[in-house]
Amino acid sequence: MIIIGNLGSEPELRYTPSGTPVTSFSVATSRTYTSSDGERHEETEWLRVSAWNKLAELCNQYLSKGRKVYVEGRFTHREWTGMDGQPRCSHEISASEVRFLSPRDDATSFTPTNQEEFVPEAPPQDEPDVPW
Repeated sequence: MIIIGNLGSEPELRYTPSGTPVTSFSVATSRTYTSSDGERHEETEWLRVSAWNKLAELCNQYLSKGRKVYVEGRFTHREWTGMDGQPRCSHEISASEVRFLSPRDDATSFTPTNQEEFVPEAPPQDEPDVPW
């Protein structure tokens, strides 16, 4: 899945119990269309994104609310039981690549010297304690 949109909030960096960094953030994507009656409409969809390992650290360091990003990854459906015993589920994109499309406000910018810096290890499949 590939999306381009703007960050809706500051990225949140967390660590799994085994020490793996995970950064979560939301991305707003919008589309504009004209209805059959000629009226123009805009729809915005919010998608959760998680980045793992080195990519998580880079996203946490360089992304901020409002920045435009390109995200490529796989759509993930997670299910777990909440502390109240009720089943829970969430949908998110597990990012394999994130490109920063808008410049930062300050003079520092991120320019990878190698495309491999964008490619994280696959997210661990044995981390059931991550309920987001």
